[in-house]
Amino acid sequence: MSFIQSKKHNQPFPAALASALMLAMPAAYAQDAGKLAEVEVKGSTISTELFAEKASSAKQVKPLVDTPQTIVVLKKELFQQQQANTLSETLRNTPGITMLMGENGNTATGDSIFMRGFDTQSSIYVDGIRDLGTISRDTFNTEQVEIAKGPAGVDNGRGASSGYINMSSKAATLDSFITGSATIGSGSHKRVSADVNQTLAIDNAAIRVNLLRQDSGVAGRDVVENNITGIATSLAFGLNTETRTTLNLLHVQQDNIPDGGVPTIGLEGFYSAAIATAFPNNTAPAFGKVDRESFYGSKNDFDHVVADMLTLRIEHDFADNVKLQNTSRYGVSSQDYILTGVNTGNGITVPAATKNDLNSWTVNRNRQGKDQQNQLLINQTNLNATLQQGALTHNISSGIEFSFESQLNYTLGLPTGTTQVNANLYNPSTADVFALPVRTGAKTDGSTSTAAVYMLDTIDLNAQWQVSAGLRAEHYNTDTNLITVQAAATPQTIPVGTLVGSEARKSDNLLSYKVGANYKPTEDGSVYLSYATSQLPPGGTNFSLSTAATNQNNPMLDPQKGTNLELGTKWQLLDKNLFATAALFETVNKNELVRDDLNTYVPVGEKTVRGLELALVGSPLQNFELNAGIALMNPKITRGALYNGAPTDGGVMQWTPKTTFTLWGTYTLEKLKLGGGARYMDSVARSNTTNLVAATNSMLEVPDYWVVDAMATYEVNPTVTVQFNLYNLLDEEYVQSLNNGGGRYHQGAPRSAKLGVNVAF
Repeated sequence: MSFIQSKKHNQPFPAALASALMLAMPAAYAQDAGKLAEVEVKGSTISTELFAEKASSAKQVKPLVDTPQTIVVLKKELFQQQQANTLSETLRNTPGITMLMGENGNTATGDSIFMRGFDTQSSIYVDGIRDLGTISRDTFNTEQVEIAKGPAGVDNGRGASSGYINMSSKAATLDSFITGSATIGSGSHKRVSADVNQTLAIDNAAIRVNLLRQDSGVAGRDVVENNITGIATSLAFGLNTETRTTLNLLHVQQDNIPDGGVPTIGLEGFYSAAIATAFPNNTAPAFGKVDRESFYGSKNDFDHVVADMLTLRIEHDFADNVKLQNTSRYGVSSQDYILTGVNTGNGITVPAATKNDLNSWTVNRNRQGKDQQNQLLINQTNLNATLQQGALTHNISSGIEFSFESQLNYTLGLPTGTTQVNANLYNPSTADVFALPVRTGAKTDGSTSTAAVYMLDTIDLNAQWQVSAGLRAEHYNTDTNLITVQAAATPQTIPVGTLVGSEARKSDNLLSYKVGANYKPTEDGSVYLSYATSQLPPGGTNFSLSTAATNQNNPMLDPQKGTNLELGTKWQLLDKNLFATAALFETVNKNELVRDDLNTYVPVGEKTVRGLELALVGSPLQNFELNAGIALMNPKITRGALYNGAPTDGGVMQWTPKTTFTLWGTYTLEKLKLGGGARYMDSVARSNTTNLVAATNSMLEVPDYWVVDAMATYEVNPTVTVQFNLYNLLDEEYVQSLNNGGGRYHQGAPRSAKLGVNVAF
């Protein structure tokens, strides 16, 4: 009920996890074969807080044990034990995920996520509907986080080959309760939240309100702030009747001081051409890392986010085996930020006269900005039915979807002739003069409208065999209106500085499918083989088409196509208190843009990720619960650039570690609960180009790391619980995210703590 938020391959935790999983599976085969699981689970012997039997989506008609795909469900009890307050912090509980910092001259904001080798930032959903905007999402109104791994075009339409992440919202119920939490912690962290559910005088009606206020710094960082206010209401009528209506409203406002990162100077793998030139033959004085708390921006940097979402869901049961669900949503969000980033490498200045004095070294800064508005209007209709046809049972999910999504980006830049003064490399000052980015007049206004129809059928052939198939057909239309500023390099047919308008359009049909076969040796276990596809057309992530031949969003290009072949097994063990999964997978993404021998760009690139993922979640022993997972991946560019200037053919994939591991466990001793965990992140490559060498390029990879956390809760009485969380016990200094150029990074939080009081009535 409270709230939160690493060395090489022969590590003890991963080995123990793999051994436990392999030992558990053969034992399960000794159980007698049972009857086929029902479509809707009527009852359960599960006592663990951490294991969810089913995903929330109406498209997932079977329990997880009978779903032929890797789907990880993280319940609120898990991230509340850890006080994981954001989506990014919550995702640390599943392997195969890394976080990004951004491009060379741009710093990513929000949930910038890579999963199984591919960018997933635009494949984040709330209650099965795409959530737009590059913002950081809080978990105060989240019941559980669901991670579907591998292409899933049938589920949601256009999307990345990595899969998708769905945040399932809290909804009103017929229970009456009040829970709340107040937390203080390192970095001036202060946070209060409340969750109130109350039945109404009207029969079968209830209202639920979730409130949040956070006023917080960031542990180990000066100046940076994360402040958020949120309110979410859920009003429901007809609960436990044939017809149910739910109206949800979400409002979130963030007022942050963003973090542009710190220079990578002094880290393992750092290189600067400016320093190498100033000190030939490696004669530079010994220089170290900058202070981890150093802030290179302005106290007036800001990140203002406002997001509003209104959702209406109507459900009707025509019979016990036929259910209709219609969901409508209107959502808007805006993000306005100014951020100051640093540029090392050639951005470092070493004065010739005082080059041996480290205090005279400076570093280039650039002021970035974003002025972005998103809008969403969508209607989904889903019909679920269970039909008997002779000896066969069909579990059908079908539906139609109409959506309109738009994004408006104003281009920001420094006024003509304005430059940003350098910062002292080892002693930056927030009192420097900071230039203010302003709108240049240029903007990108893009939208995508979609009409889709889909159908999924899981057929129970008998007690041991199930087959499934799904198909989604959709028509989309992307329209981008561009306003650009005439540049000096353009022939002077139009005066320099003139605003020039242009338009780009792309309209096409997409077809995605998935098939699977499930063999059930017992009622509580399955072995499956599945194949699924997805497509991501130009402009499919940001609604911004481009006529440039070097841009993946050129409307002349075909969609990127993802496929996933997966062989796996799932088991509910120990009277359904422990859930064990294992999956071998091969994910391929085709039609990526690469450069050929003629120095032209062609869509023939291909990336392949092969791997093994293992997981255990639940209660293997009385009073003991765990959530553990390991992903072993072999990422390769199977067809890359052929041009000699920057070859990538056969190279590694960026931001894709070969080994990731996560473990969290708790043990309850009457009123005291003790917990802890560890996570491991293998080294990840910054670039996929094969000709980069450490002698002339900075930070070719992010070093691997371990992080260990701990927690304790004590029940003062049935109403009040005290919770203490300690993070990064070993005070590991590690790179949490790195920019593409290798010049700056976000540091992992140092040893820090949170103390909270939780109440429940």
